[in-house]
Amino acid sequence: MLGDEAVTRAAEVHLVASHITKQFGAHTVLEDVSIDVTKGEVVSIIGPSGAGKSTFLRCINFLEVPSEGSISLDTLTISVVNGKLQNAGKDLATLRRKVGMVFQSFNLFPHLTALRNVTLPQERVLGRSRHEAEERAMDLLRRVGLESKAQSYPSQCSGGQQQRVAIARALALDPLLMLFDEPTSALDPEVGTEVLAVMRQLAEEGMTMLVVTHEMRFAQNVSDRVLVMVDGRIIEAGEPGLVLTAPQKERTQQFLKAVLRQ
Repeated sequence: MLGDEAVTRAAEVHLVASHITKQFGAHTVLEDVSIDVTKGEVVSIIGPSGAGKSTFLRCINFLEVPSEGSISLDTLTISVVNGKLQNAGKDLATLRRKVGMVFQSFNLFPHLTALRNVTLPQERVLGRSRHEAEERAMDLLRRVGLESKAQSYPSQCSGGQQQRVAIARALALDPLLMLFDEPTSALDPEVGTEVLAVMRQLAEEGMTMLVVTHEMRFAQNVSDRVLVMVDGRIIEAGEPGLVLTAPQKERTQQFLKAVLRQ
């Protein structure tokens, strides 16, 4: 019988990724990866290039269909068995509505203003009216410090501003979970701090977040947990203070030494 603490944790689990494997032909990119993320938790995933981190994020919202495994978010579970999706297409649409994703590249529509980039998905996906969508968009642009850029096109915004518009766009669909795939990797360090500040604010407000990052300071100061992924497997996981300052695995130690020398 579960104790009270275990029951409470089970009730709060927001995301469960179970035995996720992803193969591209004969190449295995992810091998039996399982994690759970509780509501309001910030989990950072670190590791060398080619470890499978971005692929794992894309499997969570099925931008990449896993070769095997299941993803559960809230009350919805989507499974793949022997490479075959076990759910209807409407389940995929439901999952993707509940998961916001911010990519390395900003993926904004270049011919639309910042405001329209944030309103259009609301109208198409949630069926909001133009007026409702614009109210929500302006609220979010204020939240990320870009109210003054509402009528600007992406080409008129800096990289950091474009990434903050992308965050506002993802938040506009009221996701249960936010995925960030190296959101500052294409930005100069000074500009990247603007984006990290928004992410820190979201964490403080209780947004559930899974973040692939090379920003060790963010991982240590904002994350509740850090996962280390190498060769398609999670080799170490725990509180940031333990994983980043006293890692147990030799491969983690090697990675952190290389990162901290940069």
